[in-house]
Amino acid sequence: MIDSIFPRRQMLQTTACGFGSMAASALLAQSNALAQTHRTAAGSDKSLPLVPKAKRIIFLFMQGGVSQVDSFDYKPILAKHNGQSYEFDDARQLARSGKARAFRLMQSPWKFNQYGESGRWVSDLFPETARHADDMCLLHGMHTEGVAHGPATLFLHCGSTNFIRPSFGSWLLYGLGSENENLPGFISIAPSIGNGGARNYGSAFLPPRYQGTKVGGASSSTMTIDSLTRSDIPHPLQQQQFELLNRLNQQQLAQRPLQDAELDAAMKSHELAWRMQQFAPETLDLSSETAETIEMYGINAPETKRYGARCLMARRMCEAGVRFIQVNYGDDSANPAWDQHSNLPKHGTHARAVDKPIAALLTDLKQRGLLEDTIVWWGSEFGRTPYAQDNGTGRDHNPRGFTVWLAGGGFRGGHSHGETDEFGFRSIAGRVHMHDLHATLLHQLGLDHKQLTFEHAGRNFRLTDVHGKIVTEILS
Repeated sequence: MIDSIFPRRQMLQTTACGFGSMAASALLAQSNALAQTHRTAAGSDKSLPLVPKAKRIIFLFMQGGVSQVDSFDYKPILAKHNGQSYEFDDARQLARSGKARAFRLMQSPWKFNQYGESGRWVSDLFPETARHADDMCLLHGMHTEGVAHGPATLFLHCGSTNFIRPSFGSWLLYGLGSENENLPGFISIAPSIGNGGARNYGSAFLPPRYQGTKVGGASSSTMTIDSLTRSDIPHPLQQQQFELLNRLNQQQLAQRPLQDAELDAAMKSHELAWRMQQFAPETLDLSSETAETIEMYGINAPETKRYGARCLMARRMCEAGVRFIQVNYGDDSANPAWDQHSNLPKHGTHARAVDKPIAALLTDLKQRGLLEDTIVWWGSEFGRTPYAQDNGTGRDHNPRGFTVWLAGGGFRGGHSHGETDEFGFRSIAGRVHMHDLHATLLHQLGLDHKQLTFEHAGRNFRLTDVHGKIVTEILS
């Protein structure tokens, strides 16, 4: 055999001044360190400590902060006392002056109606999504850390406002592994470059194989994996070359199983990249979908085309076994998408872009029997104030009380948990911190957030730090 006559390692050492051997050694050293860290943290037993109710998550991230009092948290007192001044301990005001002050209440421009047998209140911002009220579990008592977009977005994704930590999807992939060897287990569709940027789908100190894979960008109209398209499908000659190299790898590994265990791990990551060239374009290609499906997601309409394609792609990735899928709606500006400080009616533009696609995704998943073991998570990094910012026509950031909703994956459909005060400013009952939400989501996937740890820099880290509790009231 070729390898027995002229071993690959010897070839690397004796040709090109040995630079090939140096590169291979560096690769092995890096892989060895990562593999050793992983073994120390996870051990050999990767069995699940809990019975999972779900296999995957689709996270519909509404970047910028959707106003809860204009969407899912009905507060009729805002209309009754519209224009009147009340004192609030506004987070930004306290940061600037240390004192509370009076603000002018502002009623919602949108009417609220009750939907479904559960009678959940939803505004006219989301009429299509509201039809799924009996599938949705609304958390009205959410609160979080960080009053600015950057820190709050990092906390939402990584459980920390400033330290570099692995993102939720990376922790999930680390704990459960991937269902499909030909696709990444964690994909972020159209992420923005700001307010956390790549850290929102990064693996930080976890091994790089748990890093999220970026598909497209917030400002991009195309959905590709690192510019991967159908034209990049390997040529038959390239396929033969890859298969030859793979056989040589396997021969060397068989001869030196102990010495090259780390090399095997490194080669597997390169093999995944190769397989993605063959299978990823097919997953990203929506041309095989029926005309009815394309219409249902709103891909034929200009205002819903982009987010409709992202949601449909998420369903296809869900079917293909991708473990965690972020479907981002935002942009690359300093004041992203839903961040209406001075023009609240702009919420209507963004809602029209996402409402029909989100409803279609829920319908599609349910029709295909996927909603039972798929969690759909909708939310922003925080909510917005019930009063006008600077007596204007917009609302400021509000991390003290806001709403997210969950569907499928063992959560109670048609259920409303927690509440904010009479104005919708502060969570006062059924309070759910972002750490609690993370812990509960992991629980539904069969992971104990207290046991999902990784040793780094001399201590064990976890997504929820030393916090987090399971919100059992929202589980079916």
